[in-house]
Amino acid sequence: MSTRFFEALFANHFLNRIGHKAAFALAMLACLLWSTGAALRAPAVPVAAASAVEWPREWDGAPLRPMALGEVEQRFAERFPGAIGRMTDGRQMVVMRAVDRPTRMLHPAADCYRALGWRIAQARLERDAEERLWRCFVAQRHSTQKIRVCERIVDAEGTAFTDTSVWYWAAASGRSTGPWQAVTVARPL
Repeated sequence: MSTRFFEALFANHFLNRIGHKAAFALAMLACLLWSTGAALRAPAVPVAAASAVEWPREWDGAPLRPMALGEVEQRFAERFPGAIGRMTDGRQMVVMRAVDRPTRMLHPAADCYRALGWRIAQARLERDAEERLWRCFVAQRHSTQKIRVCERIVDAEGTAFTDTSVWYWAAASGRSTGPWQAVTVARPL
């Protein structure tokens, strides 16, 4: 084979790689511009309005007692576009987040638990006694601490999401309208 053949092959391969990378960069730029535009179009919600959420007094028929947010949760809540409430019914913890606009600050509970050193296992979708669909997993820390965690997000129309990324893109594109309520339920095993 001649050196011209290899030079042409190399040049073609090199141009294809540049073309793919340029197409990827353009796609990322389009996503960034679209997300920025959606964020700029979102109405501003005063912090006072966001913190004026009235949380439910019961969960699945059991009375709820409010719990104070921890120091880290409080700092997170100060930047969160909505409000965060933590409650217990005596056997499980219920964390509710009222979300005013699409945000990447609403992320999967599994990510939070992993960041805090928990190991995640048995992740799956489940239906509860009321036929609500949840994303659930078991989180374990050390050899003795195990908890079952389930979460879901519901929009103003009653549409439920078990995947925060799917929720985000539906909300950012206007296919889901807020306010949204994200619920995470954790109980010891």
